[in-house]
Amino acid sequence: MKLLDKEFRSEFDKPDDSPGFLLWQVSNMWQRKQRDALKILDLTHTQFVLLTSLSWLEKSGEPITQVQLAHLTRVDVMMTSQVLRTLEKKALIHRSPHPVDTRANQIHTTWFGQDLVAKALPLVEQVDKEFFSRLQNAGAPLISLLQQLLQQ
Repeated sequence: MKLLDKEFRSEFDKPDDSPGFLLWQVSNMWQRKQRDALKILDLTHTQFVLLTSLSWLEKSGEPITQVQLAHLTRVDVMMTSQVLRTLEKKALIHRSPHPVDTRANQIHTTWFGQDLVAKALPLVEQVDKEFFSRLQNAGAPLISLLQQLLQQ
């Protein structure tokens, strides 16, 4: 096959045979549905993930840092920092000095942040339920396969 007089070869006959391309398409479709559901709450999906994950981490009672949150969510530390700044401007989180690590701040959800998580979580879970329901009886195996990929 030629493209601008450059020859290239793929091991796949067509794009839909590529698992990476399929995953990219499915991921974009799923993210679009999540964005649409969260739009009414003026929340991006990344903001939702970080805010909800922070809320979950806070259950431990331990001080939570931006680095810990980035590690849990697998979101780049710089991106995490930018999103947390936005969440702070929206009064959904606040920062305070870390009780042990003087170089770090601890982050907390505010009452408004907790309230928003309580509203957003059912919306996101409903999108997941509807989206993945097309995969009849694939729930547990799909989760297991995705967990395997994350362990690499």
